Amino acid sequence: MGRRYPHPYLHDSDKPERSDMTLPGMAGKMGEMDINDASLVIVAHPTRGLVDEKFHVAVLNLRPHQPITLHSVFQSEENDFWEAYGHYISDAKGMVKADETESLGGSFTGRDPMGLIWSMKPVPGSRTALRFRKRDVQTPYVVHISVFDGHISSGFKEKSALACTVMERWYMAPGVCRIDIRQDGVQGTLFLPPGPGPFPGILDLWGGGGGLVEYRSALLASHGYASLALEYLFQKNTSEKSAVIGEEYFEAAFNILKNHPKVASERVGLFGLSFGTSVVLAMAANSTAISPKCLVCVSGSHVFPVKESLSGVFAEMKTNLDKLKVDENNHLIWRNLILPIPTDPDKKVNVGNIRCPLLLIVGEDDQNWPAPECAVDIENMMKKAGNDHLLTKLSYPGTGHLIETPYSPHTRFSNFMLADSREKVIVLWGGETKPHAYAQEDSWRRILKFLERHLYQRSVL
Repeated sequence: MGRRYPHPYLHDSDKPERSDMTLPGMAGKMGEMDINDASLVIVAHPTRGLVDEKFHVAVLNLRPHQPITLHSVFQSEENDFWEAYGHYISDAKGMVKADETESLGGSFTGRDPMGLIWSMKPVPGSRTALRFRKRDVQTPYVVHISVFDGHISSGFKEKSALACTVMERWYMAPGVCRIDIRQDGVQGTLFLPPGPGPFPGILDLWGGGGGLVEYRSALLASHGYASLALEYLFQKNTSEKSAVIGEEYFEAAFNILKNHPKVASERVGLFGLSFGTSVVLAMAANSTAISPKCLVCVSGSHVFPVKESLSGVFAEMKTNLDKLKVDENNHLIWRNLILPIPTDPDKKVNVGNIRCPLLLIVGEDDQNWPAPECAVDIENMMKKAGNDHLLTKLSYPGTGHLIETPYSPHTRFSNFMLADSREKVIVLWGGETKPHAYAQEDSWRRILKFLERHLYQRSVL
């Protein structure tokens, strides 16, 4: 802090312990920048925090009305660089505060330091159709924030930064415990908050991409919930395993979580994204073996209810493959697979049977799944059944399918591996960057309030 650094692109690793050191390759006038001088200083805090925690960035000791560029970059676990940048002009005192000074251009505009995260895109020349996903939640992703003189929009790695600082962004708070689950045929990862418990529990189901996705569960545990990230669409031997996975598998997973000694057995909820929403709604409406306390469903559908096995759902979907479309870039659009919404009640989850609070979140520009249309039908079905008082619906304009944890970089399209065939395609998710970022931040805040109300408070209905 307060010294000149070569750009982080030039180095092989991101090591936060180097953030207050002179990095290799510094020479000439760079060495003249001393922290005791009245030199340019960049301050970011907190330097270590959870991914859903806002940070603040300020640049001091600039010239009055000096144009600068704030640039952020991190290296993913797949060794791809992602970046964002904003153009600023210092005030009369030579200061820029990113939450007070407006970004006039760049990858985002306005007074929002978190734009340095949510507007990130792969750097020019990267592999195509990338999506940022953290796989190892026991390590942070490390963000370098640099100050450059003038308003620049490219060639950052060829330029010397005036100053640089480093921040760590974590999904796991200190003390959160990660436990591999291999029990009763169930596979997943359990995250437990620090302390003796018992904690409210959340069974966490991701979507049709399959595999074990842990980062949302890790963040939920950081907020006080025992969260089980469930693997149910397996990336290896998918077709064989999916053929035998159905209601019993999800009931077994729910009961493993419920019966854990650190989990409050009467306060367990379900959380589903995309295809996981179909599973969550079917479990809540049809299962007599479990009694979830509440449901959170994001970007999903009540069509193609999960019954005996997942293979039956996939077979039903394949009958509609002629409805698939592509955009002008040959990106796959799935939303027409289940449009129009069926009128046959046997083709839908009977959401009128749901007996616990449901938070339903949809993006109005979802190009992957007809979540907005499904939300309307769910609401109508629940009104007809007399249980619509249990429904809270959040609908966000300009928002796509991948409504993730706050400040996650928006992905409009990305590579995708089909769960049953393992064929690689590029899928259009939808959304525009700024409204999508707002939806992620606002919905997460409301999700946490919803979970607190229905899982931490014992009498809410």
